[in-house]
Amino acid sequence: MPGRLDELRLRAAGKRSASSASPPPSAPSATSPERHTTAVIADRFERIVWRDTCAQSAGLRELARELSGLHAYAAELLADVFLAAYQPVPRLRDQAEMDPSRLADHRIVAALMESPDFAELRRETTGDAYAAAMAVLAQATGLRRLLERSQDARQRAERAERGRQDAEEAADAVGEALRWAADAAGGDDTVPAPAADAVRRAVEAAEITGSAARQAARDAEQALAAAAPALRAAARKATAHAAGTVREEAALMRAWGVTPGELERMPFDRRARLAERLRTGRLARWAELIGRFRQMAEGERARKVENTAGELVGVTLGDDLTRIVPSELADLGLPGLRAVFAARYAAGELMLRDSRGEQSTGKGAVVACVDTSHSMYMEGPGGVTREAWAKACALALLDQARHARRDFVGILFSAADKLRIFRFPSDGPADIDRVIDFAESFLGGGTSYQTPLSAAADLLAEEFDDTARARGDIVLITDDECDVTEEWTRGWKETKHRLGFRVFGIAVDAPPAAEEGSVLDALCDNLRSLEDLTDVHTAADLFRVI
Repeated sequence: MPGRLDELRLRAAGKRSASSASPPPSAPSATSPERHTTAVIADRFERIVWRDTCAQSAGLRELARELSGLHAYAAELLADVFLAAYQPVPRLRDQAEMDPSRLADHRIVAALMESPDFAELRRETTGDAYAAAMAVLAQATGLRRLLERSQDARQRAERAERGRQDAEEAADAVGEALRWAADAAGGDDTVPAPAADAVRRAVEAAEITGSAARQAARDAEQALAAAAPALRAAARKATAHAAGTVREEAALMRAWGVTPGELERMPFDRRARLAERLRTGRLARWAELIGRFRQMAEGERARKVENTAGELVGVTLGDDLTRIVPSELADLGLPGLRAVFAARYAAGELMLRDSRGEQSTGKGAVVACVDTSHSMYMEGPGGVTREAWAKACALALLDQARHARRDFVGILFSAADKLRIFRFPSDGPADIDRVIDFAESFLGGGTSYQTPLSAAADLLAEEFDDTARARGDIVLITDDECDVTEEWTRGWKETKHRLGFRVFGIAVDAPPAAEEGSVLDALCDNLRSLEDLTDVHTAADLFRVI
């Protein structure tokens, strides 16, 4: 039937207003500003960091592919989880700004950020793309669970979004019908029946689709609210696991002496390989022991006093004016004896206090000779092996040498024909892969003192000839006794006197080797016995005098 144009316009306006009135918060109207598909606010450079990290991490790409089976936009959800961990101050969009189909993702990211362990996680991941990627991968199981538990809400939100789009199309159809009616209206604004009926049909369709869209939006909101407790619980569990994983890897790196600066400069793939090697290597289970040794050594360095006098045991001759006896100073008060004093000083014949105890630190290389014979596999209290204690001590000595700008040499020995030498010059960084090679190598076999000590002496002689640096330090760590020949002993004493190096010995869980009169006792200037393999403080004084 025909109709009046103004009546048709009024009816269409009323129906469109009713179809779009009071939309739920989860279903913004067509007049909403920009609708976002990502929950975390990020600038262009942060998005580039995510894309670059994803390009370097096969694990992230595989996880995105796997989760896409549960969620078509899983890659964007992973980007939000990454950025929340990476940004200095992560910012979450307001829920009203989100595309309705992504409201479940918004709720997942919000639940992760609200978890109690999220702040602890971010202490390790802020500004560190690798650590943030590790956090995402560590949450893989949790993210799967979150997607599964939000699946109904997500599907309802997608239906609500389709309903909203249908309502918008229906409203457009009403507008199109009105334009046709206006074009067909006569001079008295009477609209022919076909055009008027088209307007009425379009208005009725818009009313139906609008009502359906509002109902779908309400259903989506209710489904998301119903899923919220389960999402929060799963998010707490995922975040706690990620924080633990990232914290353990950071502690592992610190235990092995890898500094944050080195990690920051390390390429992504190399850092991933290093982390995997440290987690799965022979000494992985002893990372805590290695870390404790390094911490102890650092503390002892802080306590170190250079040239401390130690225990007074007598009088000797020399030219150290800090240890001169008072009677020598009396000669300076007599003009006639001042020349005598000067001559004796030049000849090194002044009477000095002789002391025993902590001595001045050396200047030459630090050489750690570590026994790797079969018996070093044996375990002590807490399951700690002799090898683990010895290697942890050697790594702390490496730190000690680098702190003092001294060369470090690690010598692994067992039988007379088995020897491996690892050099770490002071003029360059200690390559972490080389450090791990030194720590994880094991020769097996018997025990020979002569081979490693001869090699150590040769290295110190070479250093003395090249740089004139003397007073090196040799630390011999062993759990066994063995004999040395008289001929070798004579040559050893001559070399030791010429180069002025010191020898420190540690008998690991082998008290007889440290007894007075033993071969080890004869070879060492300073010898101690270790029986508790969980104790790192037995060697503490070494780090004040080396």
